[in-house]
Amino acid sequence: MKWSVFALAGLSVVAAEIPEPAVDEPLAAAKGRQVAVLAGGCFWCTEAVFEMVEGVQKVVSGYSGGEAKDANYRAVSTGQINHAEAVEITYDPSKVTYGQLLKVFFNVAHDPTQLNRQGPDYGRQYRSAVFYKDAGQKRIAEAYIKQLTEAKVFAKPIVTELAAFKAFYPAEEYHQDYAQANPVNGYIRVNAAPKVEKLKKACPRLVRKK
Repeated sequence: MKWSVFALAGLSVVAAEIPEPAVDEPLAAAKGRQVAVLAGGCFWCTEAVFEMVEGVQKVVSGYSGGEAKDANYRAVSTGQINHAEAVEITYDPSKVTYGQLLKVFFNVAHDPTQLNRQGPDYGRQYRSAVFYKDAGQKRIAEAYIKQLTEAKVFAKPIVTELAAFKAFYPAEEYHQDYAQANPVNGYIRVNAAPKVEKLKKACPRLVRKK
């Protein structure tokens, strides 16, 4: 459920500047396609941020992390199943790395210190999670969470779940590219738009070149 009481959702309050991942894969020598699946609260907002990242080819809003073999907005938003709102990010590893996507995820797309909520949205479906697809993604995510924790980047503990990817179910069509299609929507203006602006300021080198 998208609440009508708005807040600056997911704009992390940090104690120090977020660092580059110390553990990461180098940029690939040739163009390709890889996929990352991340959950960081309302997928409208997370999608809006990652659609602005250089090297990202496609972002799909959907559901992941639960045991159910299918998912839809009603079942997820009412807590009937344990899936989280998530995004499936297809990216070119010759232009952006998995670690750089995680930097955007932790620094811009959401607040990783909020447990089972994100800004004005409450419930397990809004939890923070990284669904790694292979050992390499797991290694990079584990190392980055440890790095951020040891550097005391955030004033509160990181509560992001790290779990093996099981499945991803695309959300209904009206959820796709929602922020782009509805820029004057109140929720988007208050919750998604500030994150996009934060991306431009916090990670300018990662912003898509027009």
